[in-house]
Amino acid sequence: MSRPAVHLIDGSLYVFRAWHSMPDEFHDTDGHPVNAVHGFTRFLCELLERVKPEHLAVAFDASLTTSFRNGIYPAYKANRELPPPDLERQFVLCREVTEALGVTVLIDHTYEADDLIGSALWSFRGHGFRSVIVSADKDFGQLLGEDDEQWDYAKNTRWGPAGVLERLGVHPHQVADYLALCGDAVDNIPGVPGIGAKTAAALLAHFGSLDDLLDRVDEVSFLRLRGAASCAAKLRQHADAARLYRRLTRIALDAPVAADVNTLRRQPGTAATVDALCERLRFGPLTRTRLKSLVG
Repeated sequence: MSRPAVHLIDGSLYVFRAWHSMPDEFHDTDGHPVNAVHGFTRFLCELLERVKPEHLAVAFDASLTTSFRNGIYPAYKANRELPPPDLERQFVLCREVTEALGVTVLIDHTYEADDLIGSALWSFRGHGFRSVIVSADKDFGQLLGEDDEQWDYAKNTRWGPAGVLERLGVHPHQVADYLALCGDAVDNIPGVPGIGAKTAAALLAHFGSLDDLLDRVDEVSFLRLRGAASCAAKLRQHADAARLYRRLTRIALDAPVAADVNTLRRQPGTAATVDALCERLRFGPLTRTRLKSLVG
């Protein structure tokens, strides 16, 4: 018998996608734009209709400048602009829609959505669940156990641990080390100068981990690797920085997520709450019908 699944959704990703893809013709009763809310609601309705998950949660980011990572490395995500007020307001509304459908919202001002998803996955694994992470973000590869999956919903592609190796050239347990070495421009993590993705993957294939690589850095010069001597010198020079970057790239597993699996069991929504939201957000008849059918 297959293990039960918990679906863990990277909500912020799908809000941003809706914000960029939906036309700005949608407005609520106060005249504020709600294009991202419309797009996100359609996505969530479709997923619930398609999968009918019993256990799930949607994680949102609320820590763009207050994450524990900012305390470790102030430049973390400093390249990102804060969401404009119109989008910030829509994030709040997307959380309201999620809760109205009886779906648990995960959000914290110290831990990011990735950490909340990772902590929920870790907790549920201990209760015999497998996890399906709904996101296209490569960082999640480090969380995938033997029975877990990542699902890029927009492309409808799924992969497990073997898919991480195929995409990045490293195993799940090496992803944080890999990103620490080659950097992650999206999060403003520079990595070790001169070490790109292929070199990082090759080094980890040989040494196994960042710690072993740095402990045995003298061996790097003898590898059949283009610019091996220069690579070894850069690793010696930036060893402490690489260890720091790994503290940023490693997803936390101790975020404040309730350990009781019933906290992520989908609850029945209320028709009155859905009706009120539909009025405020000026949803069309199709979306109203879908939402009402999903709360029974």
